[in-house]
Amino acid sequence: MKRVSFVAICAVAVLFWGAAEAVTCNPQEFSPCMPAFTSPAAPTAACCSKLQEQEPCLCGYIKNPGLKPYVDTPNAKRVASDCKVPWPQC
Repeated sequence: MKRVSFVAICAVAVLFWGAAEAVTCNPQEFSPCMPAFTSPAAPTAACCSKLQEQEPCLCGYIKNPGLKPYVDTPNAKRVASDCKVPWPQC
């Protein structure tokens, strides 16, 4: 009985730890990238950091009709490349 409880506690701990590491998808996090998204300006370190943080969210943004015109652009792809963030194949 103790073994089952220990295993259950470990499983719950792993689930909570994974949830704590999850990214909160928020397109407003890209605000440091707006100058680079809208002009040929180079991305800042803050922009690259946010882009790397939001990488798991990119497909969701691209699939969202309201966000796609802002996110799925040649400049956004250039910024991702400059920041060494692979552009997703959604």
